[in-house]
Amino acid sequence: MNNIEMVDKLLQDELSATETYQQAMSALQEKAPAMSEMEYLKPIYEDHKEAVSTLQEEIRQMGGTPSGDSGAWGKWAEIVQGGANMLGKTTALKALQEGERNGIEDYEEALQESDLPANVRSLIETKLLPAQQSHIRTLDRLLDAQAA
Repeated sequence: MNNIEMVDKLLQDELSATETYQQAMSALQEKAPAMSEMEYLKPIYEDHKEAVSTLQEEIRQMGGTPSGDSGAWGKWAEIVQGGANMLGKTTALKALQEGERNGIEDYEEALQESDLPANVRSLIETKLLPAQQSHIRTLDRLLDAQAA
């Protein structure tokens, strides 16, 4: 896998995340429009949207054409999240959390590539990976509140 393909895979993960958060927020809003989860999920969604824009720009600067959709992984995530949304708030939040963990794994895998461009490595280390870790902490707090 070349660098453009690797960064494009990360882009597809982020596109999948934006789609999944949109779906989860929509489902949660239908169930309880005044709920506080939205205050926490919307900023995570916005972080993923920003990551999409940043990764698209990186791919363009590398001479590639960014993917326009999340691909097969996005379809799978959509199915999983759809089922989770039907099963309730806790299951939906756990599905989001699992998606965040998968994102961390993909970022860590990309960092193992010795020929990863320095600017992409820096972006992952200083912005994208810390954001994913923060998202998991937020989802942990939401899940703890559900259990209480």
